[in-house]
Amino acid sequence: MSILIGRETRLVVHGITGREGEFHSRAMLEYGTNIVAGMTPGKGGQLTLDDKVPVFNTVEDAVAATGANTSCIFVPASGAPDSILEAVASGIKTIFCITEGIPALDMIPVVEEVRLAGARLIGANCPGATSPGRAKVGIIPGSIHREGSVGVVSRSGTLTYEAVQAMTDAGIGQSTCIGIGGDPVIGTQFLDVLQLFAADPETNAIVLIGEIGGTAEEEAATWAAEHLRDVPKVAFIAGRSAPEGKRMGHAGAIISGGKGTAASKVTALEAAGFRVAGSPTELPALLREAGYRG
Repeated sequence: MSILIGRETRLVVHGITGREGEFHSRAMLEYGTNIVAGMTPGKGGQLTLDDKVPVFNTVEDAVAATGANTSCIFVPASGAPDSILEAVASGIKTIFCITEGIPALDMIPVVEEVRLAGARLIGANCPGATSPGRAKVGIIPGSIHREGSVGVVSRSGTLTYEAVQAMTDAGIGQSTCIGIGGDPVIGTQFLDVLQLFAADPETNAIVLIGEIGGTAEEEAATWAAEHLRDVPKVAFIAGRSAPEGKRMGHAGAIISGGKGTAASKVTALEAAGFRVAGSPTELPALLREAGYRG
């Protein structure tokens, strides 16, 4: 089993005829993801990806013709919020927004609209998700994965890749890997993903990759302390040497008012039973020390 995406995924790619959209859609299709439609206004009626995928002018048309149930958005920042809302209005329940650079004030009402519609937004500014052997949505390289039972959730795309490659090299496979995005305003938090992993019978261990800024890691740790007591769980927090007030990488990776420090996150995670690594390459050994035998 997997969470959010799998063999049942019927994907529509927003912006599939653009350079990034086409490149990553081709990789998703080659991995085995069921891309049933693309959407680019004004290019409806065409076929793309070697004539394998029909293109529609609207998400509504794509859903009506193909039964699409998941969106992946490769639309410029100026149009991405409306693209998310179009997916929601068309009945899409799982939306991945890869686009970066969307202003936080633009995302606040979008995230609330998604919530009220009972849909789920991952991102914006996220790398997507992979359920090894089933599907991948977004820009995460498919080749780094191995099928298994460790759920991975991260705020960072590149750190996810490093951690997953280290796990795969160590013979440890993954159930689902999700990048939630590093912006200050995102649709899905660590806590949401941990709750999904807890309900997945094929996820037997957790890897959480966080960074400075915000309190999402601490909130997830509080929940995990009560609900994931017997689950092997490890973590890595990036940005331990970051100075206060300086943004590091992601828009959300900033320490402000003494909150959101790496030290506070490490303390909270260790108190909740996580083993916290000094680098992503240490995660496989820590998983085994935590009792993982998958």
